[in-house]
Amino acid sequence: MSTLTEPVEPVEAAPGYRAGRTLPLRVELVRQLKRRRTLIMGGVLAVLPFVLLVAFAIGGEPSGRDGRVTLMDTATASGANFAAVNLFVSAGFLLVIPVALFCGDTVASEAGWSSLRYLLAAPVPRTRLLLSKLAVGLGLSLAAMVLLPVVALAVGTAAYGWGPLQIPTGGALDAGTAAQRLVVVVGYVFVSQLVTAGLAFWLSTRTDAPLGAVGGAVGLTIVGNVLDAVTALGHWRDFLPAHWQFAWADAVQQDPEWSGMVQGAAVSVTYAVVLFALAFRGFARKDIVS
Repeated sequence: MSTLTEPVEPVEAAPGYRAGRTLPLRVELVRQLKRRRTLIMGGVLAVLPFVLLVAFAIGGEPSGRDGRVTLMDTATASGANFAAVNLFVSAGFLLVIPVALFCGDTVASEAGWSSLRYLLAAPVPRTRLLLSKLAVGLGLSLAAMVLLPVVALAVGTAAYGWGPLQIPTGGALDAGTAAQRLVVVVGYVFVSQLVTAGLAFWLSTRTDAPLGAVGGAVGLTIVGNVLDAVTALGHWRDFLPAHWQFAWADAVQQDPEWSGMVQGAAVSVTYAVVLFALAFRGFARKDIVS
């Protein structure tokens, strides 16, 4: 008769089982690419440049107010300017949605479909499951941010020609330099959105409702933008990721200024690391019943 003091023999893994080979990234990527929400979001981002093109065609070329020229006023100067304007009008809100969608829907949707426990019973280690889903979610988010300026650059070049990027404050960047700076801008926008990705992913591990995870991340991001508008907070706003979301504008200058982007990236990465750690820690201890 066994007693509580007797050692428990470890359960041996099945022959040929390798935890690192479960739920390959290519399998998860194909699953996510085939989903309707991925296709719809890609279509929305690809259509936006055409919407702006039609808007400028109907309303005429933009012009500065009170003698001041903004980035929006240079939208029709070249394809590079048109791509920069598309990033400007979408970075504050539109690009938040695909990040929240791809990172917030990924785990919660499995729970909502009651398939999460079956994935873990495969058996897929919990850390492996989260790593695969997070990597694919971030990859699709980056792809969304690349898709928009690439389409905008193609559309803008076809409509306004390939030329230098006109700087609102004066001067211009040649086409080659402008393309390099736009790559830097896309990279910074992605890093600045890591906070939203972290929020969405953490919420996705806490709820069975994908809409709750996605909506919660978008809502908290909006709250951050509102708080940043409260000038009474003073220097406390420096700790808000939203405060640095347009720091990339310093990269499209004759003499780029990197300090704002460095601070913004540091704030975003710090918040993101904490949120991702909370997601992995909480999911490792969570009782999966769905």
